[in-house]
Amino acid sequence: MHDPKLSYFEEEDILHLAISDESEASSVEISPNITAELNMEGALIGVEIIGASSFLRDSLLDSAQA
Repeated sequence: MHDPKLSYFEEEDILHLAISDESEASSVEISPNITAELNMEGALIGVEIIGASSFLRDSLLDSAQA
């Protein structure tokens, strides 16, 4: 296990959070454009958000309005 690592790929607009350096064995779509990455045991090792800038903007706006 290592410290979580957050990476943003600007050209693709993808935000990736790596929780572990283990190999990804499978993935599960949590919601449209959000994927949970799992290891061989089914434990969460990462999260990927496609269209991250729109997702974060919309999430922040929703929070501010609440």
